Amino acid sequence: MAKDKIFIFDTTLRDGEQVPGCKLNTIEKIELALQLEELGVDIIEAGFPVSSPGDFTSVNEISKVIKNATVCGLTRAVQNDIEVAAEALKYARKPRIHTGIGTSDLHIKAKFNATRDEILQRAIQAVKWAKNLVDDVEFYAEDAGRTDNEYLARVIEAVIKAGATTVNIPDTTGYCLPHQYGQKIAYLVNHVPNIDKAIISCHCHNDLGLATANSISGIINGARQIECTINGLGERAGNTSLEEVAMIIKQHKDLGFYTNIESQMLNPLSRTVSDVMRMPVQPNKAIVGSNAFSHSSGIHQDGFLKDALTYEIINPEEVGADSSRIVLTARSGRSALAFRFQKLGFQFDRNDVDTLYNEFLKVADSKKEVNDEDLQQIGKSHLAQTV
Repeated sequence: MAKDKIFIFDTTLRDGEQVPGCKLNTIEKIELALQLEELGVDIIEAGFPVSSPGDFTSVNEISKVIKNATVCGLTRAVQNDIEVAAEALKYARKPRIHTGIGTSDLHIKAKFNATRDEILQRAIQAVKWAKNLVDDVEFYAEDAGRTDNEYLARVIEAVIKAGATTVNIPDTTGYCLPHQYGQKIAYLVNHVPNIDKAIISCHCHNDLGLATANSISGIINGARQIECTINGLGERAGNTSLEEVAMIIKQHKDLGFYTNIESQMLNPLSRTVSDVMRMPVQPNKAIVGSNAFSHSSGIHQDGFLKDALTYEIINPEEVGADSSRIVLTARSGRSALAFRFQKLGFQFDRNDVDTLYNEFLKVADSKKEVNDEDLQQIGKSHLAQTV
């Protein structure tokens, strides 16, 4: 079965940098951009050139060093924004201007004090301005998640006609449920006559914890690009997590999709981004959290030691993580204890382990985790008593 490619649009350097305290300088951005290209992302959104001289410089310098990925600059539907972005991208081998405007009635009235027809005309004009400067133009319909589908389809049809090559359908506030977002993408596939002339993109925020689920629902229903960030960084509760969608696509081969992501780089790059952006990764974060491949429950440990597939659907090495960990706590069982003693060089039989287990539990009840030093002491004490 032929598989469809899902283009990975990374916005760690733009949307990810909008997290308070995560500001990057130009050198840091260049270093991360090079690693993102090595990771295999297809599009790097390098920044918002008009927003500051520093961001203009970063986009400009990144454009000079990226050889394979498309380099993208964000703009509003404003002529000066678009012209500044084109100037910042002038050295890029594959430049893309990402322009757009809010399309929900709430944005149209509260943000722009405009009408639907006025917004439609501004969207068309923005794409035309961009198309005069670069061949690759992406249009975003901000707050598409809360935009009336019929009006959204009108806007998307018009901007494709004006020259947009990618149409971004953001769930800007993370409001949609997965089936709702999927239905919105399907509606566009079925009601925009020229939709075959552009790639549909998912840009989902995580306000309700549904960004990854919504993005996957989007590609199932016809989208072929996912906009995401390393570690799920982004405004408010963050964006779709690159490592999550990449591994979902890789694990669920039945979906019929693939990406160019080199999965072994996911954990090392996650740690680099965390360090550079000074934003710790929560331990239970999927794929890249420190506990993602740790087992502390006795039932889980027993199953894992018999066959890792019982509780691990991903080999840690596949995503560049350290090997799986058996963490000893008061919830651990005898099989895990015996395994750890064996790793430390002790040769205990089942009767020994039964005795040792009671001593182990006394220590485990007094601390969060029993370490190798504790086990050495328990093991040596037992041997001394049995001599």
